[in-house]
Amino acid sequence: MTRQVPDTAVELFGVRFKNRVMGASGTVGYGLELLDYLDISRLGAVVTKGVSARPKLGNPPPRIVETRCGVLNSIGLENIGADRFLGEVLPELSKHDTNIIVNIFGETMDDYQRVASMFRGVTGVCALEVNLSCPNVKKGSIAFGRDPKTAARLIKKIKKATDRPIIAKLTPNITDIVPLAQSVQRAEADGVSLINTLIGIAIDVENRRPLFQNITAGLSGPAIKPVALRMVWEAASALSIPVIGIGGISSASDALEFIMAGASAVQVGTANFIDPKTMCYIIDGMETYMEDHDIDTLDSIQGIIPRKIS
Repeated sequence: MTRQVPDTAVELFGVRFKNRVMGASGTVGYGLELLDYLDISRLGAVVTKGVSARPKLGNPPPRIVETRCGVLNSIGLENIGADRFLGEVLPELSKHDTNIIVNIFGETMDDYQRVASMFRGVTGVCALEVNLSCPNVKKGSIAFGRDPKTAARLIKKIKKATDRPIIAKLTPNITDIVPLAQSVQRAEADGVSLINTLIGIAIDVENRRPLFQNITAGLSGPAIKPVALRMVWEAASALSIPVIGIGGISSASDALEFIMAGASAVQVGTANFIDPKTMCYIIDGMETYMEDHDIDTLDSIQGIIPRKIS
């Protein structure tokens, strides 16, 4: 008898994903950069690098520094802008059978609204992921996503500007993730993704100065996985909208941990720098796990870790 292939698909905010593995923003370029390494149609989704209404040059080098268990990056959100993305990238990316989620950002609320409105009615983009870790230049460069009320106000504005589902990408650089997650849910975000990078620094001891011009940078990779897993567990327990887990995922076991903690799907990031095929290995590994444990659908193990241990 032929064994039934496990069902790894999931429906999130009205969109069907063939599996729960996505390429994380900032680690897969615009998606096309992966084509020399893997068939992106195998992925549940590609989440593009951040796109703004106008092109952005980003930060001067150095932009990336390796740590013992991860990567610090200070790219500065360099991108070609929404017009070029829509005219040059999206037509090519849409030829491949995978969902496309566009990560967007801005320096002001008006910037966010403008870029979101540029994707209204656009065929081929299934959702927008909103980077809430960008500085609010009108409030002393404090990130939008650190204040629940500000984040909620921003999500409401973006919802009015576009007809695409909105995923709020949450920062971990706060004391408690739950009030922030609940605030964007009340503002009618369709889902949340977390975590974005943790803030860190690196110092050149020979020259006695920071390695990055901006001093601080974003830490990603295996080092942040326990923090990300805890925050996903907390957020998923408090929300009724889908949670997409991000942070240090480099194996099927890692991905399954996030699903058991309550994530509906996962994004793979820094591991792609080591081997872009990692996402395919994770998909295969999750299917093997399901076969070995007679699991028909991952719904049966999603969120099995209780909010409180008695």
